[in-house]
Amino acid sequence: MSTNTAGRPFGTGPLARASALVYTLLVTEGLLLLTSAPGLVPLLLLGGSASNLPLDAACLVPAGPAASAALFALWRRSGDLADLRPAAAFWRGYRLNVAGVLRLYVPWLAVMTMVAIGLAHGGAARVPGWWRVLLVVIAVVGTLWLANAMVITSLFAFRVVDVARLAAYFLGKTPLVALGNAGVLIAGALVTAFGTEPVAMLLAAVGCLALLISSRPMIEQVKERFTA
Repeated sequence: MSTNTAGRPFGTGPLARASALVYTLLVTEGLLLLTSAPGLVPLLLLGGSASNLPLDAACLVPAGPAASAALFALWRRSGDLADLRPAAAFWRGYRLNVAGVLRLYVPWLAVMTMVAIGLAHGGAARVPGWWRVLLVVIAVVGTLWLANAMVITSLFAFRVVDVARLAAYFLGKTPLVALGNAGVLIAGALVTAFGTEPVAMLLAAVGCLALLISSRPMIEQVKERFTA
């Protein structure tokens, strides 16, 4: 028989959808770690010294395309157990988005590295307090902009310059999205601070899913207003 006792097609019930989500998250997490490993492994060995900040940034470069591919795969996930292909979706997203993501992600990494160096050495350099506050504001706004840009460039085929503009536009247009994304980022930072970096890495796919959920209003507006 092709249907269950409740009249639903096989593989589409609540338990099946939950199982499909868990499977998709596990596969996506594994591929995310695999594609990020060339940078994550040396990053874990470097330690937390402020003098290593430029090297830390270089190690994080592979994580950008990996996160974009995870966003792509999770957005296109199926709740049907009979139609699960998260690995294929991940690799497709990686191929489609790697160039565009790097053109947004690498400049952001460079700016954040300079901000982090300024904050780390601000005391020794006698940097004024107002300048440190400004650096923190730049870091927060820049990271929220990147969250928007990562979601947009992962799910839509826009030029890089248009992605950058849309990401900035939606910071003001959808403040609840920015607030939700800030919550996701804060949660990730707390896991890293009070847990360990490996634990945070193992929850990266869950973080990507949370980012997609909080960004849904922005995604819908991009679909309605900026796509044919």
